[in-house]
Amino acid sequence: MKLLDTPDKDGFYGNFGGAFVPKCLKAEFEKITAAFLKYKDDAEFNAELNDLYAHYVGRPSPVYFAKNLSRKHGTDIYLKREDLNHTGAHKINHCLGEALLAKRMGKKKIIAETGAGQHGVGLATGAALTGLECDIYMGAIDVDKEKAERRSHATFGGESDFGCGRYANPEGCR
Repeated sequence: MKLLDTPDKDGFYGNFGGAFVPKCLKAEFEKITAAFLKYKDDAEFNAELNDLYAHYVGRPSPVYFAKNLSRKHGTDIYLKREDLNHTGAHKINHCLGEALLAKRMGKKKIIAETGAGQHGVGLATGAALTGLECDIYMGAIDVDKEKAERRSHATFGGESDFGCGRYANPEGCR
């Protein structure tokens, strides 16, 4: 099987992938795709994003040789320490790109739907950094489990509507 750099018009990479998007959001997703294709190789956009990765996120994140695990399993094991990134997870990597892209598209607000909350933290951080508003939707069950992330959403300026994860798509349709 040949590896593909980008999906086809329906979001598939060969036999895999796909995009299942509510009809009311299809046109907006097409605009996002067009903007991504416009900016993905843009030197200025990538310089700004790479500067944020290096000086805001703390990338590249270190690689740690896990000697005890290596000894236990008889092989060399290395751990990529994404937990040391600003906001404590890998989510900040793509969320900064999303926020910069939204800003370039002239958007005023970005919306996140999250379960464990880290996507909301990353997106609220990216929104605060780029001057965008941010609404975060989280399912009712997750609200009780993820109190620390809920505090972080607010810290970074995210307006949270907890217990209403199912409303993220209708809000995006507006």
